[in-house]
Amino acid sequence: MSMGARIRVTGRVQGVFFRDWTVDAAEALGISGWVRNRRDGSVEILGFGEEAALRELVGRCHRGPAAAQVERVQVEAAEGEAPPDFTREPTV
Repeated sequence: MSMGARIRVTGRVQGVFFRDWTVDAAEALGISGWVRNRRDGSVEILGFGEEAALRELVGRCHRGPAAAQVERVQVEAAEGEAPPDFTREPTV
């Protein structure tokens, strides 16, 4: 079943290629949506896909890329229309 999730990752997650890593992970899992940095130092992800794929992405976010130091991963359900692919968006 396809669903949506908004994921917020905090810790040392900017300047460590977290967004590029997320794009690669999401594409590999068949998830569409986007990832962006937030001015508060977190990374925000909006993903749409199969429940198992989203769970896997959340699990991977707890580790992140090698240089990241993830402190917290928050997940909430998201609604909306799934975009056709997964993109890296500007900081907000």
